[in-house]
Amino acid sequence: MKICNSIADIRVARRAARTDGKTVGLVPTMGALHDGHLVLVRAAKAQCNLVMVSIFVNPLQFGPSEDLAKYPRDFERDRELLQQEGVDFIFAPSVDEMYPVGAVTYVTVEGLSDKLCGRSRPGHFRGVTTIVSKLFNIVEPDKAFFGQKDAAQSTIIRRMVRDLNIPVQIVVCPIVREADGLAMSSRNAYLDAQQRKSALVLYRSLIAAQERFNLGEHRVHALIEAGKQAFVQEPSVRLDYFEIVDPDTLDPVDNLSRGGLVAVAGFVGNARLIDNIVLARTA
Repeated sequence: MKICNSIADIRVARRAARTDGKTVGLVPTMGALHDGHLVLVRAAKAQCNLVMVSIFVNPLQFGPSEDLAKYPRDFERDRELLQQEGVDFIFAPSVDEMYPVGAVTYVTVEGLSDKLCGRSRPGHFRGVTTIVSKLFNIVEPDKAFFGQKDAAQSTIIRRMVRDLNIPVQIVVCPIVREADGLAMSSRNAYLDAQQRKSALVLYRSLIAAQERFNLGEHRVHALIEAGKQAFVQEPSVRLDYFEIVDPDTLDPVDNLSRGGLVAVAGFVGNARLIDNIVLARTA
């Protein structure tokens, strides 16, 4: 496994792969890796000849009062995990490498970037699409792998790829959960034992809506109310949003004949966590 810190080095690796006729899979991460990331790596290895993992804590997707400075970083542990998985290259650039002095160009997906987390975190998705577009331009992967936990992000990246004619296939892998249902997240490291227990309310809220849906309740407002009710029983967690939206447009839905994405976000202590499930379309 080779570690590349410069754009020039990773491009040399990509050119060599192309010369050899190898397909390249990219797994973009911010480090602090967990099993959710490793599932993406394994999917990339199964579908591509060569796997590159980027590790870059992207300042553009953090707001002024968010957790950029304390975001968990442990490059040596990440390196060991990726070595064990048989990753070919780690791309770990500096901020200056990715954003040279005077950079003023951003990528924004209008009409989607201000929904769900974008409403709560203005500018967040602009930061995401800017860095992902740069990674796609630098690495030129055949496939890029993302997690379903960040469902809105995946929707926005798919639209960006379509609109900008970027020749990459977006692969979205299922959410990886702890044994008790908590969605794996690097920010789970912020939680103490009590907060970790309280954080389960996010998953409980989704299951409450899903169970009502499975029993035949297809009124959106009733499903949303069922989900929100879970937070009444866990007052230590502050609900940010609980919405049911079209997974392709992120617009609220008024019927579930085509299914829907149930998305939730909440604050557990200082950690903001997200989760979601997909309701299958009705007959």
